[in-house]
Amino acid sequence: MKAYSAAMSPTLAAALADTILVAHVGMVAFVILGAIAIFVGRTRWRWVRGWRWRLAHVLLMGFIALQAWLGALCPLTVWEQSLRRHAGQASYGESFIEHWLSRLIFFDAPWWSFVAAYSAFAALVIAAWFVVPPIHRRA
Repeated sequence: MKAYSAAMSPTLAAALADTILVAHVGMVAFVILGAIAIFVGRTRWRWVRGWRWRLAHVLLMGFIALQAWLGALCPLTVWEQSLRRHAGQASYGESFIEHWLSRLIFFDAPWWSFVAAYSAFAALVIAAWFVVPPIHRRA
């Protein structure tokens, strides 16, 4: 990350970090609200059975669970924090969810509990693939 930071102003780094934060929140919303939508709208909303949408959903959740099992932070978290440090802002070292969840509800838990939660949610998303299978249409 240092290669780009020498030529980048702290103001631009802060703006990019905020942009990554917004994208990260959007991805979290996509995973969580998407899982809810699959079960709630399985007979009402045709789009929740769309093949591409469902594939993106299950792959993203699989990636999240895998990185938790590997003990790795999300690449978006790493990138955002690097930009925040360059901008002279405070940064955090834990995962995105762990940081914001603790800030929202003062929930402090060991890393393994987040791995378990990500794994359980990944299992739910995978189960949704079979309980509410996507519809693959040929063009």
